[in-house]
Amino acid sequence: MTSLIEVHPLPIALAALLAGLALGLFHFSSLRRVSALYLSGGPVWRALTLQLARFAFLIGLFVLLARAGATPLLAGALGLLIGRAVVLRRSRESG
Repeated sequence: MTSLIEVHPLPIALAALLAGLALGLFHFSSLRRVSALYLSGGPVWRALTLQLARFAFLIGLFVLLARAGATPLLAGALGLLIGRAVVLRRSRESG
């Protein structure tokens, strides 16, 4: 019996791309917040909690994508890079 991923790889790859994009936007947008928390001199546990959450989501998504196969993994990585580019462009325009 063939799996759904083998029969229809394009919708799975598109979903992985969109998931990677969403995670990239979250991951790199929250980096500014983490930096501000570290530099503010406030409680370090808040910055560490957000930092651990960022990496937990990143690792969790990429483990799921790796289990789905090479195409979803690469599509998710591409989405993450696109999200990074979007966040960098926004930060340059606002800064």
